[in-house]
Amino acid sequence: MKAKVTEQGVLIPKALLEGILEVEILKENSRILVVPSIKKDPIYQLGSNPITCNMSDASEKHDTYLYGQYR
Repeated sequence: MKAKVTEQGVLIPKALLEGILEVEILKENSRILVVPSIKKDPIYQLGSNPITCNMSDASEKHDTYLYGQYR
């Protein structure tokens, strides 16, 4: 398949990206690769499922609760 390069870049037909939500665009030597992003960065999940506890100061004194001493 050939595609015309415009001022905005190249349009990739949606039919070639069926079921893909995100891609990585890489340039290696003289080739441009469009690779489906399979793995999500785990940092985006941080805080999505927080624990609950009966300690009102757990964020301030977490070392004490985890290790038994202030660090």
